[in-house]
Amino acid sequence: MSTVRIALANIRVPATPEESVRLARTAIAEAGSTGALVVCFPECFVPGYRWPGGTMPPPDPVFLQRALEDVATAARAARITVILGTERVTDRGLQITACVIDADGTVAGWQDKAQLDPSEETTYPSRATERRVFTAGALTFGVVICHEGWRYPETVRWAVRRGAQVVFHPHAHIAEPGSYRPATFADPANTFHEKAVLCRAAENTCYFASVNCASPGSGTTSAIARPDGTLLCYQPYGQEGLLVADLDLSLATGLLASRCRTSAL
Repeated sequence: MSTVRIALANIRVPATPEESVRLARTAIAEAGSTGALVVCFPECFVPGYRWPGGTMPPPDPVFLQRALEDVATAARAARITVILGTERVTDRGLQITACVIDADGTVAGWQDKAQLDPSEETTYPSRATERRVFTAGALTFGVVICHEGWRYPETVRWAVRRGAQVVFHPHAHIAEPGSYRPATFADPANTFHEKAVLCRAAENTCYFASVNCASPGSGTTSAIARPDGTLLCYQPYGQEGLLVADLDLSLATGLLASRCRTSAL
């Protein structure tokens, strides 16, 4: 049996870009101390998600580069692979992305968001045209970001068909005024999102690890689904902290993903 430990950084929404880096460094050190192989952060955690109607400083490539260097230093010190939800400015415009940083502090690569929610299209005009998988020790993994994981199953299947045992799902979700506040994961009264976590795992025979920030009343929380589509664990709603779990990789066979003959990817 090959077992690996992963951590999801279910920590509070940062108040400023500077705080996002401080929180990330602290969480990386804590995750490393647990023996986790990988720690994953929510969508655009650094510098912070650009919520519709909110106020954020304009994109700053200099800040983003410095933040990336700080996070890479923390990854190297903790000897842990980091999946950092962030953004980057490219010649095509501002882009939602995840930067994968190896345990030695080097950048392994980027997974840009390919499927945007309609509300994001004016803020983040650019999207990915390519996908890839990454490795950390015995673990092969993919990354799908928020909307593309909830609504586009083929993005998860693409990674699993290329060897991913775990697909990480950084997302950003806070409560809207007057919205329903869930208390139990995947309760029938909850939105469809948490049922999608279970489906993405079951339909591909992989682990699916979804990570959100901790915020009062959020409609989703961080959770990990087993390859049979059952829930392995979830973080209590609004409770800040790391969600740490040991995964038996022998269960993540990718069988159902490999049998699919209709995948568009």
